[in-house]
Amino acid sequence: MNNERRSILKMLSIGALAQSQISNVFASSAGKALSGVDSSNQKHIEELFRKSIVIDGLVIPKGWNQDSFEALPKSGYTGFATSLTSYNLKLALNSINEWHQRIEDNPNKLLLATTAADFIKAKKENKTAVLFGFQNSTMIERSIDNINLLYEKGTRWIQLTYNQRNLLGDGSTERTNSGLSDFGIEAVERMNELGIIVDLSHCGPKTTDDGIHFSKTPASCNHTMCEALHRNHPRAKTDKQIKALADKGGVVGIISLGYMLGPKVRKETTLETYIDHIDHAVKVGGIDHVGVASDFAIQGLEATGATKENWYTPRLTRFKPSYKVQWPAWIPELDEPERFLNVAKALDRRGYSTGDIEKILGLNWLRYFDEVLK
Repeated sequence: MNNERRSILKMLSIGALAQSQISNVFASSAGKALSGVDSSNQKHIEELFRKSIVIDGLVIPKGWNQDSFEALPKSGYTGFATSLTSYNLKLALNSINEWHQRIEDNPNKLLLATTAADFIKAKKENKTAVLFGFQNSTMIERSIDNINLLYEKGTRWIQLTYNQRNLLGDGSTERTNSGLSDFGIEAVERMNELGIIVDLSHCGPKTTDDGIHFSKTPASCNHTMCEALHRNHPRAKTDKQIKALADKGGVVGIISLGYMLGPKVRKETTLETYIDHIDHAVKVGGIDHVGVASDFAIQGLEATGATKENWYTPRLTRFKPSYKVQWPAWIPELDEPERFLNVAKALDRRGYSTGDIEKILGLNWLRYFDEVLK
């Protein structure tokens, strides 16, 4: 397996393995291949993007259809973490089984990811790797042993809470800020033992701090933003949290939803605002600890028929005012399958090296998965 990883990575021009660790893939040979070329030339960034491993930290697969499949080749995705139904164990298992069937029915397009090597395999075979996970832990119900069952079925990441309190801890919009419960710490320990990612994206401040502290393996925030740039938003993470997570080896995925990034979408909040959040997270946590994430369907919100009536209005009752939901909710350049190609070009304009662009597009997630997933 180690030799196979070395040969695949070399073939993909994304770096060289030191010993058997994907975590050392940071000296990008793709960047070297482009040395001496005017990196502001967008065609070279398009070529870099085509060769890169591109991983979306979170895709919402609700209503997956033919349009979703048609968006995959446009997206350039090597893989993504998908958010499955978490209401209870029965529905969670049904959701997992639906995706197993979808992958089985489309073996030329999709590939189940349970390790970092599966993303490399997907890139080699021109497929898209799918990492199963949940944006809440309610499907664990009252039994830690249910985590074992979910793992056996393919689950590889679990967000400890959504916005509200659950049995594990307090969510980001909960009135209290009590952190992880004893049950929550026990769940984290079991996830660590099995090799399930501890995700903290929607967790409350103290729960986020506890998750970083009590997890023996690095935690992640697979879709979040910087509180320093969007003040007092409950979903944003502070500089202290970003640094603490990065210091332990974790990765922060910057969310693409416009209203999460700034207070005035389409006016002051643009693609450049998204890059501002990447810039800030890199300055705080380091270039090896920042990735990309969407938090909606691959084809985009507008393409899936999101309207003010069916998308915005219901969220005014589902989310507290502190969530600052806006309409329109998206940034046009990020609300299309080619969103991360647009991000790569914007990063190039900001002066990021080709190697650092590769890290943000997917290599940081790849290194992280290799460290945490067993």
